Amino acid sequence: MDIQYLKKLKEFYRDQLLNDTVPFWFPRSIDEEYGGFLLMRDADGSLIDDDKAVWIQGRASWLLATLYNTVEKKQEWLTGAKSGVDFLLNHCFDADGQMFFHVTRDGKPIRKRRYYFSETFAVIALAAYAQASGDEKYAAKAREVFGNCLAYINGEKKLPPKFTDTRPVRGIGAPMIMLNTAQQLRDTIGDPRCDEWIGKWIKEIETYFVKDDIRCVMEQVAPDGAIIDHIDQRTLNPGHAIEGAWFILHEAKCRNHDEQLISLGLRMLDYMWERGWDQEYGGIIYYRDVYGKPVQEYWQDMKFWWPQNEAIIATLLAYTLTGNEKYKFMHEQIHNYAYKHFHDKENGEWFGYLHRDGSIAQTAKGNLFKGPFHLPRQEWYCYRLLQSMV
Repeated sequence: MDIQYLKKLKEFYRDQLLNDTVPFWFPRSIDEEYGGFLLMRDADGSLIDDDKAVWIQGRASWLLATLYNTVEKKQEWLTGAKSGVDFLLNHCFDADGQMFFHVTRDGKPIRKRRYYFSETFAVIALAAYAQASGDEKYAAKAREVFGNCLAYINGEKKLPPKFTDTRPVRGIGAPMIMLNTAQQLRDTIGDPRCDEWIGKWIKEIETYFVKDDIRCVMEQVAPDGAIIDHIDQRTLNPGHAIEGAWFILHEAKCRNHDEQLISLGLRMLDYMWERGWDQEYGGIIYYRDVYGKPVQEYWQDMKFWWPQNEAIIATLLAYTLTGNEKYKFMHEQIHNYAYKHFHDKENGEWFGYLHRDGSIAQTAKGNLFKGPFHLPRQEWYCYRLLQSMV
């Protein structure tokens, strides 16, 4: 491997994380009056809206606690993480135990959604904060909420259905997010359920969603794994599948460079890079159709920030696991594209949404879906990966 290249990257990611990305968000986003974070921000950091997305409250709490655990024991990071997890516990759980998706600044509920992603981000936030603080109360809650997630994914607990049972499907989103949630829980406070379930979710992804015959990773399939030839079920999300690829490559690394997992993760990365990389303009395109037909969503050819983050992690992991120059080249491509087009050199952090040609579609840095997570997670993960090597 090119050690000088890796050393340069290590310093770059550390500098971007600690001197550019994190300072954009903190301390100004900590809500001193109501707790939690004010994260809906424009390019210059000014507030667009003071509502709070529960996903992002959990993600920001995870980030601060993780920085405290792994980078430097800064009291301000620990204090900020506590503000976030306490806001989650005090305001973001409904009486039935399910979490909200969107609340007001002072924690009044606005909206729920028909899935349990708020819960998964609460698990990783509570677990990271429990590790940082040593407070068993938060560890117990993390494990309790993880148990609720298991009950949802197993069907023991029911959520209101979004669709009828006319066309049953299984989606890759649930096993993917639960895989990473379990990895985070295991790596912070531990839980005896994690390893078994991680194995099951990886097997589910490989069995039903990875299509080696057409070099593709599906987002939705029939219950038996068959491709459903309708417009919604044909839609691919290359960045999402690439995120799943690096979750599996990470697990391979954790399991003493497990060759079968490396092979699976590399296949997923290769297939969806082929389908997602924009040969004309660069970057990962948001949606594709499995058969090359038109995609329904009007934003289908835009460049969103987070698929680029996931591809940066996946290609770097692939290179460091294999030493294959192909993955170094892919990493250079996505790294150079993303930091050229998304990074705001004036104010820090990244713009979230570009047109296909790389021009800025709108200037928001934070909204109900974007906040301090995918970008700082990418910079933190890559820095820590390289720190362990060079």
